[in-house]
Amino acid sequence: MTDLDWLFARQRFGVHPGLTRVQALLARLGDPQQAFRTVLVGGTNGKGSTAATLAAILKAGGERAGLFISPHLTRFSERFVVGGEELSGEEVSDALRRVRPHAEAGGASFFEIVTALGCLLFAEAGVTTAVMEVGLGGRLDATNALDPQLSVITNVGLDHTEVLGKTHQAIAREKAGILRVGRPAVTGVAADLLPVLEARGADLWALGREVQLEARSLGWDGWDVRVELPQATLALRTPLLGAHGAQNAALAAAAAHRLGLAEQAIREGARKVHWPGRLEVLPWRGGRVLLDGAHNPDGARALVEALRGLGVEQLPIIFGAAADKDIAEVAAALRPLASEVILTRAVLSPRSADPATLVPSFTGVPLQLAGTPAEALHRLPPADLAVVCGSLYLIGELRPLLLGEVGEGRERWQ
Repeated sequence: MTDLDWLFARQRFGVHPGLTRVQALLARLGDPQQAFRTVLVGGTNGKGSTAATLAAILKAGGERAGLFISPHLTRFSERFVVGGEELSGEEVSDALRRVRPHAEAGGASFFEIVTALGCLLFAEAGVTTAVMEVGLGGRLDATNALDPQLSVITNVGLDHTEVLGKTHQAIAREKAGILRVGRPAVTGVAADLLPVLEARGADLWALGREVQLEARSLGWDGWDVRVELPQATLALRTPLLGAHGAQNAALAAAAAHRLGLAEQAIREGARKVHWPGRLEVLPWRGGRVLLDGAHNPDGARALVEALRGLGVEQLPIIFGAAADKDIAEVAAALRPLASEVILTRAVLSPRSADPATLVPSFTGVPLQLAGTPAEALHRLPPADLAVVCGSLYLIGELRPLLLGEVGEGRERWQ
């Protein structure tokens, strides 16, 4: 068994919130997280695109920026980006070989190992600032073992409620755990949740309060964004689609400003960001397929709003989801958009729902069932535009088919 096979096998042990194991693992590795400045980016939706935009801005500003994301789409090494470039499989495998005995000694979980591995890779690559996407929640997430100089919480929605709590207030308290007393933070959470975050004592700027946003749609090219901050105004352009794309770009710009980045770097970085699998358009059979990892009700509603804003009324949808998601609410958001739905599953993810169990959620919409993402793709009718959504694991299996690439082929849980 290779080291990577060993690591992926640890997914089956599940998620075990808590910081003791990852702190011990980092200590055994020499505390590599102390070698760079850290930014933590949490939230229910949009944390990945916000983190990617901030990392691109840091690079434009002359930093050697690290970007840590989860989950990956196609390759495990996608999780570790330095200076805008994904680290090689060889670099990742070499570092994992050295991490493995320490992880085994301390009984670390999959995500704890991945977090420590990212810290080691970033330290050895000479990263100056690492933008770390939080995995689950915040307070007890492995990334919170780091000491962020700045934190971002994009929003709070009802997802992972079996772990984080059943209400927006409870989930907000968990996510607020990444904030630090007296240190800068930026958020886009709803106004009624701000007191939960403010109770942590951070120096908090909120979208709609200290961060005022004006955005002009450029259609399929993204947004022109104007961000009014205390004592500063930033103008930038982002290729991110959807109103939430403009908001995430604004949050990243505000965070970058608080880190001391110049407006020129903010403009350049925001313009160059690329975030695969989230409102990403790729060609297919003379038409286009839009990939979006909308896997919860808020994400599905944001996807529909984005397409409505681009003038899309109806289109074919390929949909697959993890069995533990609120599939009924996601389907309710998507149904008015669907000319037909092809139900499938991510073959490599044991969490995936059987397509047949999804049928009742799409009552009234023409349906097909496909056993694999490849079959679903080939069942698409001729169309200028189609959508694939519902699960990032599904996106991760289908995206290589559109690009003519080969996927990693390992089972996916986390």
